[in-house]
Amino acid sequence: MSIFAEIILPIPLPKRSYTYSVPEELAPLMKPGVRVEVQFGPSKLYSGLVKRVHDETPDYRTKPVIAVLDEVTVVTPQQLTLWDWLADYYCCTLGEVMQAALPGHLKLTSETKLVFNADFGDDFSTLGNDEYLIAEALHIQNEVTVDDARKILNKKTVFPVIQELLNKGVLFLREDLQEKFRPKKVTAIRLAEPYHTQPDLLREVFNELQKKERQVEILMAYMTLSRRQPFVLKQELLHKADVSPSSLQTLVKKGVLETYEREISRLSGYEDELNAAGELSAEQTRAVREIGHCFLEKDVTLLHGVTGSGKTRVYLELIRDVIKNGGQVLYLLPEIALTTQLVGRLQRILGSDISVYHSKINYNERVEIWRSAAAGQAVIMAARSGLFLPFRNLQLIIVDEEHDSSFKQYDPAPRYHARDTAIYLAKLYGAKTLLGTATPSLESYHNAQTGKYGLVELNERFGGLQLPEMQPVDLRDQMKKKQMQSIFSTPLMEALQTALDQGEQAILFQNRRGYSPILECQTCGWTAMCRHCDVSLTYHKHSNRLQCHYCGYQKEPVSVCPACGSGKITLLSFGTEKIEDELKLFLPKARIGRMDLDTAGSKTNLSNLLNDFEEKRIDILVGTQMVTKGLDFDNVGIVGVLAADQLVRFPDFRAGERAYQLLTQVAGRAGRKNKRGKVLMQAYNPAHPVLQEVLNGDFKGFILREMNERREFRYPPFFRLIHLTLRHKDPKIIHDAAAFFGNLLKEKLGERVLGPVVPHIPRVRGLYAEEIMLKLEKSAPLLSNTKKLIRHSIEVMGGRPGFGQVLVGVDVDPV
Repeated sequence: MSIFAEIILPIPLPKRSYTYSVPEELAPLMKPGVRVEVQFGPSKLYSGLVKRVHDETPDYRTKPVIAVLDEVTVVTPQQLTLWDWLADYYCCTLGEVMQAALPGHLKLTSETKLVFNADFGDDFSTLGNDEYLIAEALHIQNEVTVDDARKILNKKTVFPVIQELLNKGVLFLREDLQEKFRPKKVTAIRLAEPYHTQPDLLREVFNELQKKERQVEILMAYMTLSRRQPFVLKQELLHKADVSPSSLQTLVKKGVLETYEREISRLSGYEDELNAAGELSAEQTRAVREIGHCFLEKDVTLLHGVTGSGKTRVYLELIRDVIKNGGQVLYLLPEIALTTQLVGRLQRILGSDISVYHSKINYNERVEIWRSAAAGQAVIMAARSGLFLPFRNLQLIIVDEEHDSSFKQYDPAPRYHARDTAIYLAKLYGAKTLLGTATPSLESYHNAQTGKYGLVELNERFGGLQLPEMQPVDLRDQMKKKQMQSIFSTPLMEALQTALDQGEQAILFQNRRGYSPILECQTCGWTAMCRHCDVSLTYHKHSNRLQCHYCGYQKEPVSVCPACGSGKITLLSFGTEKIEDELKLFLPKARIGRMDLDTAGSKTNLSNLLNDFEEKRIDILVGTQMVTKGLDFDNVGIVGVLAADQLVRFPDFRAGERAYQLLTQVAGRAGRKNKRGKVLMQAYNPAHPVLQEVLNGDFKGFILREMNERREFRYPPFFRLIHLTLRHKDPKIIHDAAAFFGNLLKEKLGERVLGPVVPHIPRVRGLYAEEIMLKLEKSAPLLSNTKKLIRHSIEVMGGRPGFGQVLVGVDVDPV
């Protein structure tokens, strides 16, 4: 009897799987979830995934499976079901889902680049003959492709050999050579020599310092702390001794103490924070109890807690309950890199029960966590990619900051939303889902209000602390009275100066990086534009370059207008770089840091910046929306929003919702530990409804107004949206193709089809675009039929002369 296998390939083709014949010698190894080596097309080799094994002979000649790469399954039945759902719901191919779901080491193709691991050394005596030949070639050339390896061995099948070399650590894949999750560096204090090895000599030092009271206090504090813990932090020592850094520096100069940089993994943490879990407050106890009750009846519960209400502590209690029952928890965060404080805090409490998974960890760590998830690792904290791990006994998924748009994958497909995917994944395992946030998305809150989800609220900050005082600043009034100091209002500058005088820190928020977004000629109106995109170039003062934030194109700034020859070239508006620059002029004594993609693009830079702010080496932190995520500092007295109007002016139905969420989140950074903070919000129109709702903390009013508008204009959560983007390098072709595609849809869907229209930015990376929006009633059959229509229309358009190269992006439930 002939055996056949349905194989999923990591290529974006419409067919879900491809049928291959199974050679007799491979039949015992063939089962769903293992990887196999197969040929696709004339010569390309891929590692595909077995979806199904059967004996149904197809009516065409099949190619044989070349080799089986795994002894055990690497993908579970639940994962395969999730893949099918993603491909169907988000209207993409199963190959695209496979490409997104599997880590690099599980995807091998003919073009995959192999890189020698220098740490392995040059002792190849333990390797087999074929392994030795490839290792030797890599040792000499450092990098070869899979095709090169095939030529070296003069064999068609080399994937099993490469997999063995990967397992033995001889080589890496090029895409796996990414930056590791860097350890955290902090400044620590220790005794200098000879006092470190001969502490008895300190008696002489104490005798010499009898009249130096502050220096004695420092030494006494150091002796106390060093007995209690393995190392002493500089800030901890200054706090305990209650002295200035200059007194400590004197002891360093005298050679009694010395400072050093100590690496502390963010996954291990400080000894004195082991009790960070603490006792539950009455409010938190009530929340845990109510969530438990909700889970008896509902699979999904929304925890709506104001900023600083202690939602993390509630999560921790639920996590402990799951661990006691032998289950697994998936804790999803919008961006792991921006939540390093939380990662460290939970690691210190849960220890080895928690692992961290995201796209930037290295090959060995990724393999280890993939295997540990399958083996039953208790808690995995992850970005959205954690949804694709092979769990054994998943019982709870926590989606923290569920409103965050970072949970949505934009490009490439699948354009899935991690929150919605998490709910489906939990359903596959019979698990529960907890959505947590201070600013719920309208969809989640609507589901909670209509009884689809459970709802639990925390309306008070932990410890009874007050929410920050909110103060609007009318920029029109400030300009009229000539009280503006460059881009800062007088109330904001006074508040910053007061905070500095009181030893407090401040955060300034402007959701635009760079120095200035527009370089313009005052004579003729010429603007510096990107060569590949229809956007203005942003000026970056640090590098003295004009840069496109869409495609990365750069060029030198001009001093003379290329259009009219005028020398009147000016910079308009401002970004974080200009704020930092101007602050140095007005507050010369302040230590200023900047947190945006330019300064915190790598995790090393980001962790250094956060450490500096945490250890009070930075007084004012200027940043984009990065500063709203995962920061919890106890000394922030002032938060300033420099241009609140900008957030509500976007031509997008979600602009009000995003503005409310972003402004509420950034305001929540103020006064989180010791005292009530203050938020100053600069705006040209502080009477705007959204800004007033933020200033008054009126969440119910915001929800009511926004819901009424959404219902009236047929937007989510009352209607479902599908956004279609067509792209091509020729503007005429894209115009004709979009019109043709739109008519195909209108024949069946009528007025539900809006467009096609030219988007706000018509050209990005050399490709012109037109967009179509579908507004659908909430009906499962209508949604299913619409997706079939979209797929059919793409095929029909692709078959038309001239339209074959048009790219179509389908975004179901856009955010």
